[in-house]
Amino acid sequence: MYLHEITLLKDKIRNPKEYPFSIPSIRTLGTLKLRKNVTFFVGENGSGKSTLLEAIAYQCGFNTAGGSRNNLFELAASEARLGDYIRLSWLPKINQGFFLRAESFYSFANHIDEIAKEDPRIYRAYGGKSLHEHSHGESFLALFQNRFGRKGIYLLDEPEAALSPARQLAFLSIIHELQKDSQLIIATHSPILLGYPDAEIYHFDEPPIRPIPYEETSHYQITRRFLENRKAYMKELLD
Repeated sequence: MYLHEITLLKDKIRNPKEYPFSIPSIRTLGTLKLRKNVTFFVGENGSGKSTLLEAIAYQCGFNTAGGSRNNLFELAASEARLGDYIRLSWLPKINQGFFLRAESFYSFANHIDEIAKEDPRIYRAYGGKSLHEHSHGESFLALFQNRFGRKGIYLLDEPEAALSPARQLAFLSIIHELQKDSQLIIATHSPILLGYPDAEIYHFDEPPIRPIPYEETSHYQITRRFLENRKAYMKELLD
């Protein structure tokens, strides 16, 4: 592990009613301890998990539009407004890694194509060709399998967005290989990814942010109940 603690610098906050401090999970954040090589952030949309992940990326020096320290491209609404209000505690500090924003992946792929016009060798780090020459899911896997091979810290915001269930299972194998000498923090809604063994899951829906067992996540419980009682669920929803 490299990143051990995330601390909200409350003394720097001038107006706690402003966004993003108005988010309950962020407002009540003190120090979040990371104890595993793989950490998941879970919660409903707007719960603050992506906001905190983006702030971590900002403090790591990664492009908050997506990428690493070397990927310099601009994207609207990619500013990490929480970034200046957290402190990261490292042991040891590491500068290598990647920040994946599923929602801006298309723009990232365009950025790589622009770089490749000057130096086509850049494609070697992405499977040998443009990410746009893959399907959406295949482009994600090409990134994971080729660009993520180096030791570092990997921050992934909803990596399952383009992955079928079978591809998510394949991604679990990639996570397992990466965590041997890297650290991953993943914001996700996927009950498949959350099932990775010996990971820490942090729950953002009910402040304060706290660890939660896999079987107690709403993602697991809702999916399980739906699969076991599909007809009853559909009748309740549609009648």
